[in-house]
Amino acid sequence: MSQIEPLIKTFIEAFRIAVPEADIEDLHLRLRGARWPDQLPDTGWDYGADYDYLKPLAQYWAGTYDWRVHEAKLNRFPGFLTEIDGQRIHFLHARSPHQDALPLILTHGWPGSIAEFLQCIDPLVDPVSHGGDAADAFHVIVPSLPGYGWSGPTTEPGWNVRRTAAAWAELMARLGYDRYGAQGGDWGSFVTRHLADLDSAHICGVHVNMMTSTPPGNDDDLADLTPREIAQLSRTQDYLKNGNGYVAIQATRPQTLAYGLNDSPIGLLSWIIEKFWAWSDHDGHPEDAISRDELLTNLSIYWFTQTAGSSARMYYESITSGAVSPPDVTKVPLGIGWYPDEIIMARKRWVEAANNLIYWHEADRGGHFAAMEEPAAFVDDVRAFFRLVR
Repeated sequence: MSQIEPLIKTFIEAFRIAVPEADIEDLHLRLRGARWPDQLPDTGWDYGADYDYLKPLAQYWAGTYDWRVHEAKLNRFPGFLTEIDGQRIHFLHARSPHQDALPLILTHGWPGSIAEFLQCIDPLVDPVSHGGDAADAFHVIVPSLPGYGWSGPTTEPGWNVRRTAAAWAELMARLGYDRYGAQGGDWGSFVTRHLADLDSAHICGVHVNMMTSTPPGNDDDLADLTPREIAQLSRTQDYLKNGNGYVAIQATRPQTLAYGLNDSPIGLLSWIIEKFWAWSDHDGHPEDAISRDELLTNLSIYWFTQTAGSSARMYYESITSGAVSPPDVTKVPLGIGWYPDEIIMARKRWVEAANNLIYWHEADRGGHFAAMEEPAAFVDDVRAFFRLVR
């Protein structure tokens, strides 16, 4: 038995997403039988998720939206399961047809999923078929965070962003990749920066589209602010004051929250969609930035895998352990893509004071969900950075 056990733990098996029809029917019944709260007149999103937006979206989810169409889109890319450090890990693995393609692991955050990257995988894997250069090709690996999607739920305490980074290092080694790049946003930014620290011998560079950092303590920390930096600092202050109540509950009482989110699709819808409204670059309507079907595919992944609760535990585990503060990225090159409606982004001078920053690009549009909102710009940004470190 002891000779077989290591084989079991390192085995990678093919996996196709196949949600039971009964689960889809149950979702539709719950949506159609929902008991809706009242909302004060003319308040819109002021108090949270807007009734006038949410109810038609729920009706669309219960009727017009076709999960099977989007399940097939997810299954276009080869999917796999493995076990790392006692936890099931699900990932997509799309290999490039081009010689010398660079392995690249993309990490999503909350309230996202692997669905964030669906529009980006093909052009990253086969740039020639999308008007690009074969020299920019990647083998793309897109794992679901532990506790998210088909990597969930977590089965023991301790799955924070640093432990996740260690799992990603093992995953890339298990896939036979000795040299690779990493990219992430939201929690994916934290995981990616921890990965740079843990596996610097094998990483050629890391790129993030959200960067937390504190002023280094220099006299010019707040000098010469650009209009864009002023707007970003204002946005960050507003987020910290008015927009991060979800952090308090998910970092302290995720189990209490889990009962409602796991039992009520309307509760899950309001909890997650409000973030897409608040954090994306739109003209007053979330679907200016991200299509209705994309929003619901991301949401459906949480619902069908019953991982709203375990995904929230990432906050508890990472904040209580201190892993929410990654080491500076000094051992490998760092690249940053800044999208104007990002919720948190440190000043360039703060970042370059402590990190090996070699690339900084300010996009014209986009927000927190850059790969979903502006996939073409996101792909260009990733290509541009990794040209410098291949």
